[in-house]
Amino acid sequence: MKTFFNWFLAISIFTTAPTLVSADVSGLTPCKDSAVFKRRLDGSVKKLNSRLANYTEGTPAYIALEQQIEQTKARFAKYGEKGLLCGADGLPHLIADGRLDHAGEFIIPGFGFLYIAGWIGWAGRSYLQFSKKTDKPNENEIIINVPVALGMMAGAFIWPLAAWKELIDGKLLVPGDEITVSPR
Repeated sequence: MKTFFNWFLAISIFTTAPTLVSADVSGLTPCKDSAVFKRRLDGSVKKLNSRLANYTEGTPAYIALEQQIEQTKARFAKYGEKGLLCGADGLPHLIADGRLDHAGEFIIPGFGFLYIAGWIGWAGRSYLQFSKKTDKPNENEIIINVPVALGMMAGAFIWPLAAWKELIDGKLLVPGDEITVSPR
């Protein structure tokens, strides 16, 4: 009897267990399958077409509106092709949870932002270090020496390698006793 009960329990667990459902993110559907997304496209194109009727064919405004219609269609097509997910509002939502299939939405642009911010910061740091060694450091901070600053920007392109080298050489960080502390 005990064996029969164990077998019955095992079979009932496997048959009544929920099946694996392929859901990407709760409440979001691929934009290419979203009816609201398609309505947004149709509404945008319809609005532009109604504005297009106000101009005669061949005028610069007419041509500009035609180009805007094509750009709108291309933008919506790219959203559908890239596999972006749309919500109930029909707008694409960015998924920033670290999954690699959504890397193009947040991870890659995030690294791009950090690289560019570091590039600008490293160039500014390099320029300040240069200006400290000149005869009038305060003047060089106020009135920027453009040729030197452009050279610093070009040299700062490889800032991750330069920062790593300075960290290894011990030039990037200063000892704790050299840091001024406010007396409170």
